[in-house]
Amino acid sequence: MRILFTDAKPYDRQFFDLANEAHGFEIVYAKRKLRAETAAMAEGFDVVCAFVNDKITAEVIETLVAGGVKLLALRCAGYNNVDFQACIDRMHVVRVPAYSPHAVAEHAISLLMTLNRKLHRAAQRTREGNFQLHGLLGFDLYGKTAGVVGTGKIGRIAAEIMRGIGMRVLCSDPFPDAEWAAATGCTYVTFEELCHESRVISLHCPITPENHHLINRETLALMPDGVILINTGRGALIKTSDLIEGLKSRKIGGAALDVYEEEDEYFFEDFSNEVIADDNLVRLLSFPNVIVTAHQAFFTAEALTSIAETTLANIASFARGDKLLANEICYRCAASQPCPRMKGEPCFTIR
Repeated sequence: MRILFTDAKPYDRQFFDLANEAHGFEIVYAKRKLRAETAAMAEGFDVVCAFVNDKITAEVIETLVAGGVKLLALRCAGYNNVDFQACIDRMHVVRVPAYSPHAVAEHAISLLMTLNRKLHRAAQRTREGNFQLHGLLGFDLYGKTAGVVGTGKIGRIAAEIMRGIGMRVLCSDPFPDAEWAAATGCTYVTFEELCHESRVISLHCPITPENHHLINRETLALMPDGVILINTGRGALIKTSDLIEGLKSRKIGGAALDVYEEEDEYFFEDFSNEVIADDNLVRLLSFPNVIVTAHQAFFTAEALTSIAETTLANIASFARGDKLLANEICYRCAASQPCPRMKGEPCFTIR
């Protein structure tokens, strides 16, 4: 199997080369992102291994198929950048649905604690010889109400950590798990109730047509003044212009973002010597009560090892002709098998 890695970084080579010792695939690492104008570079490859900021449109898929590509292997959990309808009966798509949910959940809690206690500002002050405490006041998380939107593996772990530090945790999810909630002391409520009652709201859901711009001017109006928002899910869960207005009006007490609506143009790249042309991103970076990390929540050694091993195992399974029920994505509902909307039954025929 010949595999082309797009948008490849040095750490991809490090972890995938190690995992590939068990497989012996021919791997070519390309720095360029997968776009309509770059898709022709995949000609002659059996597999394209893509990442979250590759744009896999119908035009891209057409070019990949024409070039002989049979499998799109996403080395990530996110899949909103893929046109699944264009893949039907033409190309399999696999992903890594659970590489290290602890990594992402722990990063979300780290962002919350850093933002609340203003550790990012405190560290910068002391480096400059300023040891004053004025402007660094936070609040006890213990006893406060946190809202967790999305209770997949990552959301559950984040909720359990919050419970562990004494927070009351409300959850919102289209597929609530009453058994898990009862065991952990969490409570499922409607999204509107969660907004009304939560001092902290943390987003842990994939992007779907139903929750695009879930956080907007209308839903922000439901929240208490000074609410803290944490987003390690997907950037488009938040309407950025409304987030900025909420920060300016002080409706939002702080925001910590590991993802951003237009991140594919900037994240994972170095723009330190260039002018950032995205006005919304520049505005966000100017707020003292905003933290932006560049989609690094997944970035632990354990997660990268799991991503590499699972991705190559998916490819090996495909090469053997196995049915890819475990990590293949359902084209109808864009969910990994088993499809939650079909109650565990596959909702398309494996070709």
